[in-house]
Amino acid sequence: MLVDTHTHIYLPDLSSSIDEIILRANENGIQQFFLPNIDEESIDAVFALATKYPTQCYPMMGLHPCSVDANYEQKFAVIKQAALSNKIYAIGEIGMDLYWDKTFEQQQKLIFVEQIKLAKSMSLPIVIHCRKAFDETLAILKSEQSTELRGIFHCFSGTLAQAKKIIEMGFYLGIGGVLTYKNAGLAEVVKEIDLAHLVLETDSPYLSPVPFRGKPNESSYMIHVAEKLAEIKSCTLAEIAAQTTANSKNIFGI
Repeated sequence: MLVDTHTHIYLPDLSSSIDEIILRANENGIQQFFLPNIDEESIDAVFALATKYPTQCYPMMGLHPCSVDANYEQKFAVIKQAALSNKIYAIGEIGMDLYWDKTFEQQQKLIFVEQIKLAKSMSLPIVIHCRKAFDETLAILKSEQSTELRGIFHCFSGTLAQAKKIIEMGFYLGIGGVLTYKNAGLAEVVKEIDLAHLVLETDSPYLSPVPFRGKPNESSYMIHVAEKLAEIKSCTLAEIAAQTTANSKNIFGI
């Protein structure tokens, strides 16, 4: 069994064909799907899919850094209430993104801390979005470091030195379609990382792996990431499935 630890299959562009998407994923061995929230408007869709597929789809709640604006406090209040009122499995996706715009950098930092605190108070892992903000993200994590702080660096594509810093803090690396990109450099980094620190994901409908790069991603395509990881690690697909699934169970308790 494989686990997609990060997928947005609840989004409107995918929801009309969700039954087929999940069926195709199941046929490729992907049996569990963890659903990261984006903002207050995606809450209902996340829970609706989790209700429809209660033994396969597991909701998270969080305010994505790209959704942070002048109204971030009001947005987070709605998300926090949903998190406290429902069964969820992580606070995510949360973090820092300074790639497109730094206008709300300070607000991103403030709400990142608030969401970390919420996760610790609920004994939940966090799922981190980090783009062009590694040092800022790491500084916040260190300031909030405790035995309760754990989770996943979603869509990791950094350096070996960065990977080691993440692992030292007890976090897992989320590995997706970027692993299959020829010039990304991620394969060389992952080769040096023990499987005990990795989980698989798609981030669908984004970041499709080869041979579907440039097309909308879906969870069934994660098999190509798993196969590439097996090639890099010189092991079997069954070994990849066993270890990454065990890692996801350790994080989410499922």
